[in-house]
Amino acid sequence: MEKEKLYQLRTEATKIKPLINIGKNGLTEPVIEEIRKQVKANRLVKIKMLKTSVEGEDIRISAEKLAEATNTTLIDVRGSTVVLYR
Repeated sequence: MEKEKLYQLRTEATKIKPLINIGKNGLTEPVIEEIRKQVKANRLVKIKMLKTSVEGEDIRISAEKLAEATNTTLIDVRGSTVVLYR
């Protein structure tokens, strides 16, 4: 993705609130399905991940797996917040 578009999406993401919270059960199939629905409806989705939801894995790695599972582009990872784009 080109840098200007990436920067624009990151800026846009700062203005939205997380739509989905991933808890201690982690990335289950219903959670992934809900993320797919939200991405389809909103195109840009912010997700808050509980640190225990990644089971000792780096949040960035989990975010990349999540992007792959939902067929989206990973835009940003800040702390435990992930931004995905359709």
